[in-house]
Amino acid sequence: MARQDGDRTADAAATLPSLPPCARAALMLDLDGTLLDFAPTPDAVVVPPGLPDALLRLRGRLGGALAIVSGRPVEQVDALLPGIATAVAGEHGAALRLVPDGPILRPDLPEPPPAWLDAAERLAGAHPGVLLERKRRGFVLHFRRAPAAGPALHDALATLLAADDRRFELMPAELAWEIRPVGVDKGAALRALLAVPPFAGRLPVYIGDDVTDRDAIAAAIAAGGLGLLVGEWFAGPAGVRAWLAAQAQAPDDSAASRPDG
Repeated sequence: MARQDGDRTADAAATLPSLPPCARAALMLDLDGTLLDFAPTPDAVVVPPGLPDALLRLRGRLGGALAIVSGRPVEQVDALLPGIATAVAGEHGAALRLVPDGPILRPDLPEPPPAWLDAAERLAGAHPGVLLERKRRGFVLHFRRAPAAGPALHDALATLLAADDRRFELMPAELAWEIRPVGVDKGAALRALLAVPPFAGRLPVYIGDDVTDRDAIAAAIAAGGLGLLVGEWFAGPAGVRAWLAAQAQAPDDSAASRPDG
């Protein structure tokens, strides 16, 4: 079952694995760049028609074992996909909603100093097109609309971190830099989900698209499941959505080959 994410590259003729038997599988999915195409700003993303229905069908087949694991806050994930996922891990695992309509659980983690947020606001103002996204335990500077600003933003944020006591780290994302607490990652989020029903005892299948997803991919493989990186297995989010639609329609516990996409 275990398969390293770099063992195969994207190939139009390749056949993707199907889900493990539904009674044994848990599906855990990144959001931006995996289920949804990137947009100029985080609030401009579009949920394609057909995606919610495919996810709901899969959730039913999997006995509820469907989760979204995202860098976004839980509230944003639920607003984009209302009533879809049984559980949501937001902010790379710094926030967990384990059951529908349940409370959002937050580990005891530090919040960035106010002076850092002030500095981030000044950076965004100094680089037209850069967007500051605040989170409960950190923040992100998005430079999709100002790609030339990426190196300057990195250097400025690295200078902030240099004065810290190793409580925070600087992480790359898709045309963005994120500051988050050390010890928060999607791998830890996946393991937390596997400790509770309906995910406990199941084989995790994780799909993500960037460096922040590699921890979850490794954790899924370590748990005996599958970890799939979008750029190596799928033709972008459209390919992921086509595969999910095929899995949702496949006969129970039978393989579905990779659809065009």
